[in-house]
Amino acid sequence: MKSIKLRFVTPKDMEAVLGLIQELAAFEKEPEAVVVSAKDLERDAFGEQPKFSCIVAEKKGVIVGMALFYPRYSTWKGPTLHLEDLIVTQSERGTGIGKALYTAFIAEGKKQEVERIEWVVLDWNSHAIEFYKKSGANVLTDWQTVQMDKAAIGRYLATENENI
Repeated sequence: MKSIKLRFVTPKDMEAVLGLIQELAAFEKEPEAVVVSAKDLERDAFGEQPKFSCIVAEKKGVIVGMALFYPRYSTWKGPTLHLEDLIVTQSERGTGIGKALYTAFIAEGKKQEVERIEWVVLDWNSHAIEFYKKSGANVLTDWQTVQMDKAAIGRYLATENENI
C-alpha cells in the first residue's frame, strides 16, 4: 500500500471521478443511469456551497479509487456523514485500496465529530455486506431506501398543485 496515495479530490480530478462513477454504475447493473458530467461534479464539489467531499486513491499518478461523501443531519443523533459511493477500479480490487478508502472515510467522520456515519449497500452485494459487518458496522434490514427522481417530483407536484 506504500505506492497508494490518499488525498482529497481537486477540480482536475473530475474526469477520473466520473469514470469511476460510470464503472460503479456498470457494476451495479445500471450503466445508463449516470447523467452527471465532470463539469457538474466540479461545480458541486467546489462551488460556493460544496455539496460533497471526495477522497481519492492515487497509484503512480492515476486515480484508482474514491470515497464520495456529504453531510447529513439526524433528528435523533445530530450531524452525520453519508458515504454515497466507494469504488475501486476493477484491476485494483482486492489490493487493500477499498479498505484504505473506507478507513479514511471513517477517520473523516471522527475528525468532523459526527454522531454517525452511514451508507447503503445493495442486498446482493454479499462481499461488501460481510466486509461491513466484520468492521463493526450495523447492516440494517428493517429500513427501505425510498427515492423519487426528477420526473416523479414534477408529476407529484403537478398533481398536488391541481388539488390545491
